[in-house]
Amino acid sequence: MKMKCVVHVEVIQHSNSNVEAKDLECLVDQELQDLGSVRPGQSMTSVQFTSDILKKNIISVKISESSELAHNYNLDPENLTNLSLDKVSLQFHTYRLEEEEIQSEQLNISSDGDNETISAANYCLLPHVSFHGIWENLIYDNNIKENLLDYASTSMIFSQYKVNTNVISWNRVILLYGPPGTGKTSLCKGLAQKLSIRLKKNYKIAEFIEINSHSLFSKYYSESGKLVMQMFSKIKEHLEYGESLVCVLIDEIESLTHARNACMNGAEPSDSIRVVNAILTQLDQIRRYPNVLILTTSNLKSAIDVAFVDRADLQIYVGPPSKRAIYEIFVSCLKELIRVNLIKLETEIDFLSVDCLSESEEKSDVNFTVSRELFEVAKSCDGLSGRILRKLPFLAYSSYSKSEKKSINNYIQALQSAVDQYRANNKSIFGVHCQ
Repeated sequence: MKMKCVVHVEVIQHSNSNVEAKDLECLVDQELQDLGSVRPGQSMTSVQFTSDILKKNIISVKISESSELAHNYNLDPENLTNLSLDKVSLQFHTYRLEEEEIQSEQLNISSDGDNETISAANYCLLPHVSFHGIWENLIYDNNIKENLLDYASTSMIFSQYKVNTNVISWNRVILLYGPPGTGKTSLCKGLAQKLSIRLKKNYKIAEFIEINSHSLFSKYYSESGKLVMQMFSKIKEHLEYGESLVCVLIDEIESLTHARNACMNGAEPSDSIRVVNAILTQLDQIRRYPNVLILTTSNLKSAIDVAFVDRADLQIYVGPPSKRAIYEIFVSCLKELIRVNLIKLETEIDFLSVDCLSESEEKSDVNFTVSRELFEVAKSCDGLSGRILRKLPFLAYSSYSKSEKKSINNYIQALQSAVDQYRANNKSIFGVHCQ
C-alpha cells in the first residue's frame, strides 16, 4: 500500500485563547475535510472558517509548502496545485506566538579593578512574533530549506533515541556561507522558528540565543577567551533543563574562529588564538547535550579555522538568487502589495510559473503578459542579493504612486526603473553585489 504524504498544518492560536490545542485541531480538521482538498503553501485566516470557536481562538492556518512536499515525496512541485485529503495525512502543530521583547544576555569583564558589563547575546522564547513569516518568504530554487529541515530533524531524532556519538558522530553544528545579503542569518532564524513549531510536542519550550560575536572581543588582553567560556556557560544553563530545544546563532563566525595559521604568522594578535581554542573546546563540550543546535554563518569561509569547519556537520553555500528565484521573490512582493490594496487590480491575476513562461508559444491572456513582463524585470536583476531585491519594490512604489495610471503593468515598469536606477547609482561598487 502506497504511503500517504504527510502535510503539516500549522495553527496559530490567539495568545488569550483557553481552548485546548487538540480541540482546535479537531475543528480545523473537520473544516479541511469539508473542503476536500488543500493547496500546498495555502494560508487561511480565521474568518475563512465557519466555526465560531475557530474564529475566536485562532489567527491563521498554514499548509506545508509545495517545495517541502516535493522534496520529501519526490513529487513535481508544479503539479501540486491541490491535494485530495483522502490521499494525504494531516499532521497538526498548534502554537502561540511569543510577544515579549527580545532580552539581552549580559556578561561581566573585570581587569585590574575595572568592571564592565557587555551585551553578549540576545535571547527569546520561540516561536517568536518577530520571526513569523521569515521561513516562508525565503525563496531559493534549490533544496536549501528542505535540507536544513532534514538535518535538524534527524539530529533531534538521533538525540532522542540516544544514538551513541562515539559510534555515529554528529556535532549539531550547521555552517551557512556565502556573500552578504543572501539570507543566511534569516535562514537560521527561520529554521529555529520552524523547528520550535514542528518539534513542539517533543520539547516543553524552545529558546533562541543569538551571540554577538564582536562583543566577545575584549579590550583587555587575554579576556576574550574567558568571555567565550562565560557565554557558553550561560548557554549550558539553558541546556541543563533538558526539556527545552535551544537554538544558538553565531553570526559571522569567522570573527571568532579566524584561522589560527594567520594568527601564528603574526597577522593577528595571539589573543585571537585563545578565542579560537575556547570556541572549539566549548563546542566539543556542548555536543553532549541532546537538545542544542548551533547555527553559524560566514561571509568568508576561507578565513575560518579549518578545525571549526571540520566540526560543522552541514556546510551549505548560499549564493545570490537565480533568475527563477528572483521572479518568485518579485511575485511574492506583488502579491503582498495586492493583498494590502496598495496595488488595485481590475481583474484577478494568476502569476504563472517560469516553466510556463519559457514555452515557445506566446499567449495573449493577461496572466501570461503580466508574468512575462515581471520575468523580464527579474532577468535584469541577475547578480543582485536577496536583501537588495526585497528593497526594490519599495523604491518602485514611490514613483508608481505619483503616476496617474495605477495599473499592475505600470507598477512593473516602475520596478524596472528602480532596478535601472539602482544599477546606475552603484556602478562603482556593483561588483560587490555580484560576487
